[in-house]
Amino acid sequence: MKNEQQLKDIVKDRYAKIAEQGKAENAASCCGATTPSNKVYNIMMDDYSETGGYVEDADLGLGCGLPTQFAKIKKGDTVIDLGSGAGNDCFVARHETGAEGKVIGIDFTPIMIEKARANAEKLGFNNVEFREGDIDAMPVSNNVADVIVSNCVLNLVPNKQKVIGEIFRVLKPGGHFSISDIVLIGNLPDALKEDAEMYAGCVAGAIQKTEYLQFIEDAGFQNIQIQKEKPIVIPNDILEKYLSEEEVKTFNNAGTGIFSVTVYAEKPGTKPEKPKRQLTEINDEPCCSPDGNCC
Repeated sequence: MKNEQQLKDIVKDRYAKIAEQGKAENAASCCGATTPSNKVYNIMMDDYSETGGYVEDADLGLGCGLPTQFAKIKKGDTVIDLGSGAGNDCFVARHETGAEGKVIGIDFTPIMIEKARANAEKLGFNNVEFREGDIDAMPVSNNVADVIVSNCVLNLVPNKQKVIGEIFRVLKPGGHFSISDIVLIGNLPDALKEDAEMYAGCVAGAIQKTEYLQFIEDAGFQNIQIQKEKPIVIPNDILEKYLSEEEVKTFNNAGTGIFSVTVYAEKPGTKPEKPKRQLTEINDEPCCSPDGNCC
């Protein structure tokens, strides 16, 4: 059994390679980590192409949901995206929060940070920044975010309970999160749970749905909701890489469920009102033109 740091190193190494792959290859495998399937496209990811703020160059085909669609982001919000990759969800969030808001992406893979920063610079977004760091020890102060989003990332982190605790820490009182992730109902075969490639592929690192929701409740969150749920079907040509023919049949008939879920929850408290813009005054008079337009 590998320890937490070894599992993190596996993911970091694999996602450095995934960053150089094409979207089609990533989307046809499990989070880009396993051998692409010739039987299905988009095993996990949802289609972003009609989403406001979508930037094709930032979409590596690695998600398992569309958390920003459910995140209730408002103009002026501060949004944090966990496992931000090349910046896809950050740019969608920026579309919602507007130029007056702020978006922070966190990722622990240096090449992903480089790609995301290059994309932000190309787009001219000065209110979107990317920080290199672990999401179980976020490089962010307490009570910073109005909203946290994440897309198919917590399942890659060995200590999910610690990440959920960090989410609680950095959210403002009254803030909330909307996170898409992979969860299980029933047990995976040992060959899938123990394989490093399947871990990096978002499946072997998934935990039971009930345990996942319990971690959120134990952290102190309230109004916990499943906003969306869909089954993930791993094609036989991927399973056959890890299991015998008989084991594949057993797995497919065992009633084990692998699901993409989008979970919403709120941190207790009331968010302080955002400060209103103050007029710039010159000689104690508001800076306004005769037609009534003020600075």
